[in-house]
Amino acid sequence: MSVTTDVADTDATDTDTGAPGKGRTARFALILGGLTAFGPLSIDMYLPALPLMAEDLGSTDAVLQLTLAVFLVGLGVGQLVAGPLSDSWGRRGPLLVGVSIFIMASVLAAASPSAEVLIAARAVQALGAATGMVIARAAVRDLFSGAAMARFFSVLMLVVGVAPILAPVIGGQLLEWTSWRGIFVTLTVFGGLLLVVAALALPETLPVAGRRPPRFGRIVRTYRDLLADRVFLGYTVTVGLAFAAMFTYISGSSFVLQDLYGLSPGEYSLAFGMNGVGLVIMTQVNGRIVGRFAPRTLLRTGLTMVTVSASGAVLAVLAGLGLPGLLTPLFFMVSSVGMIMPNATSLALADHPRTAGSASALLGVVQFLVGGSASPLVGLLGGDSALPMTMIMAVAAAAALTVFLVLTRPRGTPTSPPDRAAADAPVG
Repeated sequence: MSVTTDVADTDATDTDTGAPGKGRTARFALILGGLTAFGPLSIDMYLPALPLMAEDLGSTDAVLQLTLAVFLVGLGVGQLVAGPLSDSWGRRGPLLVGVSIFIMASVLAAASPSAEVLIAARAVQALGAATGMVIARAAVRDLFSGAAMARFFSVLMLVVGVAPILAPVIGGQLLEWTSWRGIFVTLTVFGGLLLVVAALALPETLPVAGRRPPRFGRIVRTYRDLLADRVFLGYTVTVGLAFAAMFTYISGSSFVLQDLYGLSPGEYSLAFGMNGVGLVIMTQVNGRIVGRFAPRTLLRTGLTMVTVSASGAVLAVLAGLGLPGLLTPLFFMVSSVGMIMPNATSLALADHPRTAGSASALLGVVQFLVGGSASPLVGLLGGDSALPMTMIMAVAAAAALTVFLVLTRPRGTPTSPPDRAAADAPVG
């Protein structure tokens, strides 16, 4: 790829793949992984402090829950804005501005005198976090292609898998020696470190020749064209539905495993953590074998695994197999997401190098909209059984596999873009 001549010296470039060499790849992984962590850390780190925040600010739990709702909305809006801007102005400038916004909003959140100010600060904080997340994915598309891109997304999935698990633990430990405001101070410091590191060590990944004029009509047409692309839409919805299964597990597992199956908070944390370990292991297995098998083949395998394991969880509940019978398919269901996300993301972005920012934005928005919409259904469908949670997971997983099989079939024409034409071919 031509961009590698801008971001890496010849000695630091893999001459076989055109991607940055191992040293620079490791550096990019740390920086882009940190940017990817903005969302999970900002969502989960302060959750243990919500009751304390409500008491300290003289508010209610319901009002404080809005700090999470506005953040999720801000993540969606921010990605839709930051993606096209990065296609027009390059990745580096919008990224540094976005991280700066995150830092300032985190300071405001830490100093909030009321719940209303905190809610506003969280909305602005989300815009900055969204910029980091969407540009991180777009930068990966700038730097890598084919199996190398899927392999790098496997590395980033380490962050996606570990951050939601560690964030509440970190937040809880911070509360042992500081107030809830200290959590937002910690996020401020994290953002400051990333700003310095990105400014010093992350070069521009989108050359001037690859940028597009920032015209509103062009941005609208870009989003319209992306939504009209059957294959891109198929991979994007597949990602969203896979996340729906995951979000359902995250939102429902605490209630199901503790209230219905009698696990203590510590035992639940151990079970939740083990599933997270399975997710991390699967992402690394995927990264190692993606050069031997096509990303599309691995994606199909992951979707089959998540569908079978989610269906197994339903059968375990119906058959009354007890806690071990439920935990086993849950482990494989969560783990299989580690094979779905890297490959689906890389395949979705593969054919859109000139609009990678916009494509990354749509991918992120659909992921949160579809994934987030499924989690409230667990409570709405009743709380006296694990069946609602497992049924929703199974339906979402089966829908993801169906969408993948129906919408992402390669066109198989001579004019298909190279990345798409090679989607079913192993990379040597």
